[in-house]
Amino acid sequence: MKNKTAAVVVTHNRKELLGQCIDRLLKQRERFCDVIVVDNASTDGTQEMVMHQYKVPEVTYVNTGANLGGAGGFQYGVKKAVLSGYEYVWIMDDDTLPEETALYELFEADKELNGEWGCLSSVAYWTDGIICRANIQKKNIFKRVGKKEYDKEYSLVRMCSFVSLLVKSDVIKVVGLPIGEYFIWTDDYEYTGRISAKYPCYMVPSSRVVHAMKIHTRVNFATDDVSRIDRYRYLYRNDVHCYRQYGGCGWLYIILKNIYTFLNILINSKDSRIDRIKVLYTGFRTGLYFKPDIEMIEN
Repeated sequence: MKNKTAAVVVTHNRKELLGQCIDRLLKQRERFCDVIVVDNASTDGTQEMVMHQYKVPEVTYVNTGANLGGAGGFQYGVKKAVLSGYEYVWIMDDDTLPEETALYELFEADKELNGEWGCLSSVAYWTDGIICRANIQKKNIFKRVGKKEYDKEYSLVRMCSFVSLLVKSDVIKVVGLPIGEYFIWTDDYEYTGRISAKYPCYMVPSSRVVHAMKIHTRVNFATDDVSRIDRYRYLYRNDVHCYRQYGGCGWLYIILKNIYTFLNILINSKDSRIDRIKVLYTGFRTGLYFKPDIEMIEN
């Protein structure tokens, strides 16, 4: 371990993007980090690329041995970072490209806040310079941050994505790890919501990253390719588990979202409407009884 901060990067069969991410991390200015690459059993030569191109003490490669999904990968990587002794864990996907001062700006906010925070979230932009719609932080269950928050030095938020999220290891020891059983989707909102229930969490607009997702859009179940619809059962199951913990407001959010999704399928889906509705219903029903364990790390 060379630095106090470990960037945990989860990847699966995207070695070109991963390489760009690692390059950006190793070129951070004024605040530096080590890099833990968590490979969800890639088959595209990811391991060979990392082992060959990044033979430096700052980069550690670990292979999970199976595709654990983003959620499982983050659970695995965050645990490794904390147990390795890092004081801070910087969480991100493999298509996150931090600006050179992204980490520095997060720690500048740390100074201003006197260390009184649970997690700090960067602002993600798409490749065209527009704020990435998929990663806009939430002030509460229903409302996302707006223009006035971007003009501030930092703003309180309730939920954030895992596209550049800084968390203290001491906080992780209190709230536990991300829920690996989520597999994909909503794991970031559940986790940051869990943190913000105990500690103030902030968006830091001066800390900027590019989210190099292929298409600048949030997921749309009604219009997504039919070959992908089965995976959405995780989204609707996880949403129920995540938001039901907020009581009446959470249930209202779930019901309104599912009604909207149902109507969106009826109006905008051009194929497989019945199959999509079945996935929506199955995910909701499964979520009612879904009780995944939260793994804790002993102090």
